[in-house]
Amino acid sequence: MEKRKKIDVNQIDLEKMKEKTTETPGLLPYAHQTGSAIIRPEDKGKITGRAVAAMHSQTDMQMAQIYQQMQLLADQAKTIQKRVEVSERIYQSSMAFEPLINHHYFLYEKEDGSDFLSMVAPEEWGRKKRFSKFIAEVKLLADHTWEIIRGS
Repeated sequence: MEKRKKIDVNQIDLEKMKEKTTETPGLLPYAHQTGSAIIRPEDKGKITGRAVAAMHSQTDMQMAQIYQQMQLLADQAKTIQKRVEVSERIYQSSMAFEPLINHHYFLYEKEDGSDFLSMVAPEEWGRKKRFSKFIAEVKLLADHTWEIIRGS
């Protein structure tokens, strides 16, 4: 049997040992035990580059969404503008009847350029058409505006 050396506690320099230990080993820039995970210094330029690329990707996506929303609003504005134009034409046209709410009617232009509203669809006229141009199929809404069902 081998004899083991006894450790003399009086010969241990505690101040020097204290320099080799820490109370917060997780904050060390290196592994503090032989079994610890390997810690390699990161390239700060790479980290910043990836973060900036991710930020640009995210903001580009958000800008695309805003652009789509703007496009939708512009399309809605054009639809409303077209409704106003057709509604004005209808109220300035000749009508031989009183239009009813939620009924479909047809706006036509005559040879002389004047407009008229009819209950007869373009397909129902037969050979004797009284119009030169079909403008729109419309429906009278409860607020007395006109919804365009189909246009020319």
